[in-house]
Amino acid sequence: MHRYRTHTCGALREADIGAEVRLSGWCHRIRDHGGVLFIDLRDHYGLTQAVADPDSPAFKVAETLRSEWVVRVDGKVRRRPDGTENPELPTGAVEVYIREIEVLGPAGELPMPVFGDQEYPEETRLKYRFLDLRREHLHQNIMTRGAVIDSIRRRMKAQGFFEFQTPILTASSPEGARDYLVPSRVHPGKFYALPQAPQQFKQLIMVSGFDRYFQIAPCFRDEDARADRSPGEFYQLDLEMSFVTQQDVFDAVEPVIRGVFEEFSGGKPVTKTFPLIPYAQALSKYGSDKPDLRNPIVMQDVSEIFRGSGFKIFARILESPNGAVWAIPAPGGGSRAFCDRMNSWAQGEGQPGLGYIFFALDNGAVVGRGPVANNLGAERTEALRAQLDLKDGDAVFFVAGEPDKFVKFAGPARTKVGDELNLIDKNRFELCWIVDFPMYEWNEEEKRIDFSHNPFSMPNASVEDFLALDPNDRDKILSLKAIQYDIVCNGVELSSGAIRNHRPDVMKKAFAIAGYDESVLEQKFGGMLRALSLGAPPHGGIAPGIDRIVMLICGEENLREVVLFPMNQRAEDLLMGAPSDVTPKQLRELHIRAVPPERS
Repeated sequence: MHRYRTHTCGALREADIGAEVRLSGWCHRIRDHGGVLFIDLRDHYGLTQAVADPDSPAFKVAETLRSEWVVRVDGKVRRRPDGTENPELPTGAVEVYIREIEVLGPAGELPMPVFGDQEYPEETRLKYRFLDLRREHLHQNIMTRGAVIDSIRRRMKAQGFFEFQTPILTASSPEGARDYLVPSRVHPGKFYALPQAPQQFKQLIMVSGFDRYFQIAPCFRDEDARADRSPGEFYQLDLEMSFVTQQDVFDAVEPVIRGVFEEFSGGKPVTKTFPLIPYAQALSKYGSDKPDLRNPIVMQDVSEIFRGSGFKIFARILESPNGAVWAIPAPGGGSRAFCDRMNSWAQGEGQPGLGYIFFALDNGAVVGRGPVANNLGAERTEALRAQLDLKDGDAVFFVAGEPDKFVKFAGPARTKVGDELNLIDKNRFELCWIVDFPMYEWNEEEKRIDFSHNPFSMPNASVEDFLALDPNDRDKILSLKAIQYDIVCNGVELSSGAIRNHRPDVMKKAFAIAGYDESVLEQKFGGMLRALSLGAPPHGGIAPGIDRIVMLICGEENLREVVLFPMNQRAEDLLMGAPSDVTPKQLRELHIRAVPPERS
């Protein structure tokens, strides 16, 4: 017989009745029923009920057991007595009558129990993550994560992608978030950086003549934590393709992402064909470039209805050339109580308020109610109702001013209305592409043109037209789009991607428009420029976030629920005690000195 087990704790069935077996695992729960001890024995594979009564030679040892002790149990499989079966357990028809117990690993007093679903402070959960990971829900999340990665790998390889590994120690990049720096012992005063992403390496792989690359890549960024962003490190499905258009990337990526969500959705509907939504349209319709398409609310521009109207606040705003009024329909929100509640919410968000009209029947006709309707007048209110297709019992809210400024409030307001009115179908996965991002934007503070998003994307214009651009033609430059794209699922950005700028002349021109001297480009990206100048194919790619995909699939709202050993909000590993002090000897070897921050 094996030293520790003949079966796992999830393996025994009715066919095993009468067999002598050996199990090893953790004491999940111990119950004393009138002198008979029931021990739920748990391992990675499942749970089996073991029984010891006073006639059992192991009874005295069984009485000493406590939760989370690790034990070996020998005994005979028998059928559970009638009425005590547990159909929710695969092993629920049988139990093991204990003949012998060996304590393999006693456990001290637990800082948090494994049995049950009680909530515990994050600090406790992270400090004792190994206990937290024994709990069924979190344990299953991590197993789902592994299965998702297996599925992604299988799907990528089926499409002809080959997996490569890129360096972890590399050079610091001036773009993006802060780097994690690693001091060099053999090059005093110089530093490596952990890669924020394998961006330059994967482009160099294409320049090297490989055609379809991917990896499940670790990325490191010294940035603050958010619910959908882990501090320190995260993983992404990094991929790149040569000789491709934007549509080629979509055709390769969509089946992988859709297939993974379908495989693990538990039957929830998944978008079949991802719609393409231009960036400007995403902002005007949804108030976000990460729209949650499960929310049926679509905002509309109603400026013309308010222009020159009796509602003077909006009419004055519209006298400005950049002024606009957007409407947020609220189906089923047609009560003064709800509208007042939304107005109070807006004030809590730092807004002066949230104008509204709600609609009700009056002598058989649907009419608008509230101060905005009273000042707007019946004719314009009816035109508004008709444009938005509103009915009795509906409402509409308004945001006004310059769209570039109020859009950051309009999006959350749309989401709040959808949440409050239960309009969002939480049991589906709605995916889309956001496309046509602006290449540049105007920096009002510094009175200059900046890159809007990724500076290494190809402009969506012919090479000849782009190279001929007048750097002083601000309007034409600001109207230029880049071949960039995002995948969004349920309001969560999964990734950004682009067709890369593979032409040194186009890259130099692009940076010159943003005010960068050619010498800066040479200094910071000399290796990439040299590679591109020696025969680079058109190429593009994307990098969906693994952590975010798993978070959505598992129905979690925080990435820490799908990561094995996450850091806390302050980028601390409470389990391992990182970051930690190091010895003076280690610092001397690295030729560096720790300088404490100045006291304020």
